[in-house]
Amino acid sequence: MKAFNRRDFLLASASLPALHALPAFAQAWPNKPIRMVVTFAPGGSSDIVARLLQPGLQEKLGQPVIVDNKPGAGGTIGGADVAKSAADGYTFLLSNTAPISISPFMLTQPTYDPIKSFAHIGYIGAVPNVFVVHPSVPAKTVTELVAWIRAQTKPVNFGSGGVGSIGHIVGELFKTEYKLNMEHVPYRGSGPMAADLLGGTLQFAIDTLTQNVPHIKDGKLKGIAVTSRARIGLAPDIPTVGEAGFPKLVAENFLGISAPAGLPNDIAAKVHAALADVLARPDIAKRLEDMGVAMQRKSMAEFGNFVSKQVTDWAPVVKASGAKLG
Repeated sequence: MKAFNRRDFLLASASLPALHALPAFAQAWPNKPIRMVVTFAPGGSSDIVARLLQPGLQEKLGQPVIVDNKPGAGGTIGGADVAKSAADGYTFLLSNTAPISISPFMLTQPTYDPIKSFAHIGYIGAVPNVFVVHPSVPAKTVTELVAWIRAQTKPVNFGSGGVGSIGHIVGELFKTEYKLNMEHVPYRGSGPMAADLLGGTLQFAIDTLTQNVPHIKDGKLKGIAVTSRARIGLAPDIPTVGEAGFPKLVAENFLGISAPAGLPNDIAAKVHAALADVLARPDIAKRLEDMGVAMQRKSMAEFGNFVSKQVTDWAPVVKASGAKLG
């Protein structure tokens, strides 16, 4: 048998593909940290939910999940970041109503398509908003709030977690539908707004229920009505806007996980399964329910159809409100 000398070995090696030249998709996914973009500042419902799910998703996927807050422009800054990212399974969006169903229709030139630019992977649940006022406001019902606003000699400021948030659009509807003299004061998330509301600098806000419940229970704020169709177990004493006689103000903020369009089906399936497993954990489900998140299981197809209907339903409402970004 011919001896296999060093020259033969080098010639043979040269004809083989280099290991470093193997295509990226040949490597198992995931093999590096995963980024989860949150479109609002820390302290809001999206951020709270992302950080609650983070440890479980890390455990299931076997890699760190980094929560990356990118607030601004009604969530479209974070939305555009994800829409333009590579569909390789390393960038996801904690999707919600603002950057998907509302804000794109407030831009003269949208930076992404809320349906075509994303793969909508997993539905988490919906969070209602609450009409909340400082105790100095002499109103306990929406009707009394309307009367108080009309009695003011100057426009009443109403706060929200940001331009393009559900709170913003519901406030604009409230203003136009009932001909109220109000001006929107946008904040970069619910956290920054809470300080002004608690201090009385801001007297009225429409904000997600979750972070306001502790202050309402402590008597530091007053919850007037929730924007859900039914009362919420987290705050059962607060009536719905429908019960208060204002059914056109029903609005809920959905939460889910989305990715750039074109995400490979096998990766999408793994993320969907990982999310489902984490949401099924009794401790996680309890925490979400305690936060007022109305959870519901949806397949990827069902979630995609849900988003399409959200976009169809909200687009004309947003345009009719006249609210603009920039």
